[in-house]
Amino acid sequence: MTNAGKSATFWENHYSRLDDQWGTRPNAVLKDLVTALTTAPGTALDLGCGHGGDAIWLATHGWDVTAVDVAQTALDRVAAGARATGVSDRVHPARHDLAESFPEGQFDLVSAAYFHTPVDIPRALVLHRAAQAVAPGGLLIVVEHASVAPWSWQAGQDVRFPTPAESLAALHLGDGWQTERCHAPQRTATGPQGQIATVTDNVLALRRTP
Repeated sequence: MTNAGKSATFWENHYSRLDDQWGTRPNAVLKDLVTALTTAPGTALDLGCGHGGDAIWLATHGWDVTAVDVAQTALDRVAAGARATGVSDRVHPARHDLAESFPEGQFDLVSAAYFHTPVDIPRALVLHRAAQAVAPGGLLIVVEHASVAPWSWQAGQDVRFPTPAESLAALHLGDGWQTERCHAPQRTATGPQGQIATVTDNVLALRRTP
């Protein structure tokens, strides 16, 4: 099986086992960043959208969102959630294995929140491609795990996470970017079975200069 097939199989199995309400609340980090760093809604690209909590929240605040995932089960639930919320005209589910294909065009906001997978993919290249999809004046948000939650597939493993500065350097952005956020705050997280833990995130918010 190719890696593309492995990604689709893994994430289809993952979402089919989850309650369809898991992940329907927006990421608090994304909400804070969008509220603080954008002045008006525009077009947004949500990479690895899952059940659509971020995409639907953005749409309710006026953004026109392309919501991307490799799992059709997740995308079907995003579409259902958008219809139930009354924003189906502003949420556009799109199936991509991002290691193989990428949405066309540029966007005022590109978000890659917890874009992690146990399947081997060229993650750094995908994130670099995500940066190229940001329109001039637009914002790239990358939120990534910087600690292991008890419910993670990495639980019990000795994992070395990059610092925010190392994650920023790995994007290979070059000139033409302004760093709005580059830090590693802690937060209280809730797992799929209601578990509570304090975790650390790497948070990058980068503006492409006009």
